[in-house]
Amino acid sequence: MLWTAMVLGFLGSFHCIGMCGPIALAVGGNKAQTFLWNKIIYNLGRSLTYAFLGLIIGSLGFSLSLAGVQQGVSITMGVLVVLLSVSYKKADRFLTIPALSGVVTWIKSHLARNLKSGSRLAFFATGIVNGLLPCGMVYMALVVAMGMQSPLLGVTYMFFFGIGTIPMLLGLMVSGSLLPAIRRQQVQKAIPYLGILIGVLMVFRGLGLGIPGFSPELATFDYGTQQVEITMCH
Repeated sequence: MLWTAMVLGFLGSFHCIGMCGPIALAVGGNKAQTFLWNKIIYNLGRSLTYAFLGLIIGSLGFSLSLAGVQQGVSITMGVLVVLLSVSYKKADRFLTIPALSGVVTWIKSHLARNLKSGSRLAFFATGIVNGLLPCGMVYMALVVAMGMQSPLLGVTYMFFFGIGTIPMLLGLMVSGSLLPAIRRQQVQKAIPYLGILIGVLMVFRGLGLGIPGFSPELATFDYGTQQVEITMCH
């Protein structure tokens, strides 16, 4: 399942470039070497934020698995991924929810301040804060990470998701021009198919049909008088 993180991140970058593109273009430097390093550091900051979110959501999934509902969680998350994959653009509308307006304003103000500073640390902080912006593709990746039901796998999945977004954004940052909208739309057509594939794989894992490569092994842990089955991912 981890391979899907980079593919999801790569395809998602063609969608997110409209929102993150201007921020990415604003990251610069006086010299060619500094210019490139600042952009790498910015993207690393984004990936670390995604990894932190993966730790939180993966821990939540692990807590649910301890409650003995790991198969139900995998099936539910799989269904959610399928639903998000066909409506990921609508998920971006969370930006306009009044309850989130304060958070979004705080994020944008910190982005503006960091970009104005122009230091390497500021660009790293820009990436960190940028990773907090609401995004339909990030929501989809987080649902998959929760389905992993492991803090470590949650961190790993989201970090690789962030790494997957780097090639497109780094290319944009170096070239200084946005990919034509029609090209981005053509690539984005593959996102629902990938999301449906991931969702179906998660449902198969949850069903525990014993199919090699699809169904996880379940390890039993004895906590006093209660035994709990935990999903073991390989």
